[in-house]
Amino acid sequence: MTIFRCIDKFKSKDNVCAAIIGAGHFGTAIATQQKYVKDLIVPIVADLNLDNAKNALIKAGIPENKIKYVCNTKQAEAEISMGNYLYTDKVDIIFNLKAIDIICEATGVPEVGSKHCKTAIEQGKHIALISKELDSVIGPILNKMANEKGLVFTPVDGDQHGLLINMYEWAKGIGLHVISGGKARDAEFVFDEKSKIVSVKADGITVHENAEVKVPDSYMKYFEMIPKGRAEEYLKKRKEILKSLPNAGAFDLCELTIAANATGLKPYTPDLTQGTLRITELPIAYCSKQNNGIYEDQEGIIDVATILRRNDEAGMGGGVFLIVKCDNPYSNYILTTKGQISNYDLNAAIIYRPYHLCGVEVTTSIKQAVQLGISTVSDDYIPRYDLVKKAKRDIKAGEVFGNDHDPKLEAIIVPTTKRASNSPVPGHMLDGNKAKRDIPKDTVITYSMVEQPNNSLLWNLRLQQEEIFN
Repeated sequence: MTIFRCIDKFKSKDNVCAAIIGAGHFGTAIATQQKYVKDLIVPIVADLNLDNAKNALIKAGIPENKIKYVCNTKQAEAEISMGNYLYTDKVDIIFNLKAIDIICEATGVPEVGSKHCKTAIEQGKHIALISKELDSVIGPILNKMANEKGLVFTPVDGDQHGLLINMYEWAKGIGLHVISGGKARDAEFVFDEKSKIVSVKADGITVHENAEVKVPDSYMKYFEMIPKGRAEEYLKKRKEILKSLPNAGAFDLCELTIAANATGLKPYTPDLTQGTLRITELPIAYCSKQNNGIYEDQEGIIDVATILRRNDEAGMGGGVFLIVKCDNPYSNYILTTKGQISNYDLNAAIIYRPYHLCGVEVTTSIKQAVQLGISTVSDDYIPRYDLVKKAKRDIKAGEVFGNDHDPKLEAIIVPTTKRASNSPVPGHMLDGNKAKRDIPKDTVITYSMVEQPNNSLLWNLRLQQEEIFN
């Protein structure tokens, strides 16, 4: 039974009314898809940039005479009752609108997002959290706060962490043994065997410039299919020759931090393997050494990969994957011989989803939250790991820390800790704050190195989370 048939059969209410805060690419796609999704309406979009908010509705095909600017709750209620669509820069009015069932928080700004989520919970609204930056810092406590009010807090389908959590829950539900799981980067490395060039195209979001590397003749064999038992060697050689191409970003590790906290999958190394692999090579490499993979006899790993492919081959589209096996020999025979891509010994296979549709598919999470009371996140969502940041260059006292695209920072994933002067600061608690002192290159940024903001709800909720869970 599909999720939509479940909704139709068991839904607690007929229609879902959602509000969007943050009209970026993701939030806009929710607004533009609403006309094509049964029982869903998105009547209001809020953004400090009014043009962005209004344009989200225009792009959705709403007639301009039905699009109204509102600046207070009374006005908004009246316009909604007349069937109009609203845009505003007065975000606070959304939380008091009786018609709104769920708020899609998509600002990407952790401090602001924490206030939106807390207010939404206090006003009895479900939350679809698109701001992964916030989720990586205080997702578990927001989930707990919402649950205690009988509300749903959920990451969303469309972003890789939500998709990976769903796939993991499905795999465990049918009794599969999960060896590893992860996401493929949006950027893929395209290999032209004739010219011996590996290239990556700029997408304006994760990769900002086209780049390429010519593979020397002596390295060409390392771009052939990985032979049995040589995964570690081949990954090392590929990394060496492709080192000038863009690697996984902090945003990739941010999503995997959330998935690790929701599933219990653990990072193999703080910066992950970041292997360059064909889809057909993933079950060969991303399993334990006892199965001729790269992991030191460990399983339950979370990782990231850059897909290597020819120009005429399909990639993974920034999708997600699991490397799995069945513990029963006959079941495993069925798993690895009926069309799935397996490793050489037929003791591991890849199951993958070759797409993530961002805001276009987030409506599954919105509808199941409101109509079924179900979250995309698991029932065991606890703080296990933190995304933290290292100095990619020397940082001077007074410099302002940026987000996951800040070129002076790089990300790693470490076990979560309680606040102390020498403890790493969760990466998105740094956003917009200043360095308290000079920080040498390659140093993990700790609390003693950061000027703590005054009256920060984000920092206070993080402290509460540590007191409850750690």
